[in-house]
Amino acid sequence: MEDASVVRLGFFFGVFALVAVWELLSPRRVLTSSKAVRWYSNLGVVAIDSLTVYILFPLVAIHVAVMAQDKGWGMLNNLDIPTWLKVFAGVLILDMIIYLQHIMFHAVPALWRLHMMHHADLDYDVTTGLRFHPIEIIISMGIKMGSVAAIGASPFTVILFEIILNATAMFNHGNIKLPLQIDKFLRLLVVTPDMHRVHHSVTIRETNSNFGFSFPWWDRLFGTYRPQPAAGHEGMTIGLSQFRDVRQNTLHRMLALPFIGNPGAYPINRWGKDPMSMYKK
Repeated sequence: MEDASVVRLGFFFGVFALVAVWELLSPRRVLTSSKAVRWYSNLGVVAIDSLTVYILFPLVAIHVAVMAQDKGWGMLNNLDIPTWLKVFAGVLILDMIIYLQHIMFHAVPALWRLHMMHHADLDYDVTTGLRFHPIEIIISMGIKMGSVAAIGASPFTVILFEIILNATAMFNHGNIKLPLQIDKFLRLLVVTPDMHRVHHSVTIRETNSNFGFSFPWWDRLFGTYRPQPAAGHEGMTIGLSQFRDVRQNTLHRMLALPFIGNPGAYPINRWGKDPMSMYKK
């Protein structure tokens, strides 16, 4: 287990550094607020999230996978198919569950209150992909642990999935410029920054699209795919219409956002409304 943690941390810091340098060398958009303040707040949330998981979930998903394997829990542990196919199916199913979970956090108003902290960032870069409220992390971890037990994902499958999820989340939240032809090809295989950036648009019909984190196929399959923002990537507004004050993106206010913030009209039950007109009501 210690080796798995070292591998995961190695990939995490390696991908983070790569995307951060890429953003400096070839940015997609000009940032609108202080990067130092944003990074302090966003990475502060990462530290709190990590501590929360460490304290509350000593049996993280990989330990659940070990238990499931030992006790024969879950679908994949009871199928007589090649190991490589179990790994492939496990990663694919877990990614689809994350996609569905993401939609759930947009659709249920109480869950949206937690998730809107992620969307309230006024800019979009590698740290945005790590910015989730600790309570959302707790709920997500519970769903993940239950999913691992139910499908019978192996420990290796869970480690691989976590590496892919963390790496792609930092990549597709990167403020990085990709040639359009490369992006067009890549988004057939993985969620690209231009594809996921649409999801962080202030416009509701764009916020409620492109929910995939790693693989782009679920959005196309379930009809939630939107290729480009209406205003273009340089012209689009990032964030939520009701949170335009940079002071709301300090660490303590971010943590309080679900409890004191206006959720606006973003949950999917208000699909397609104009955010500014709804907020003025």
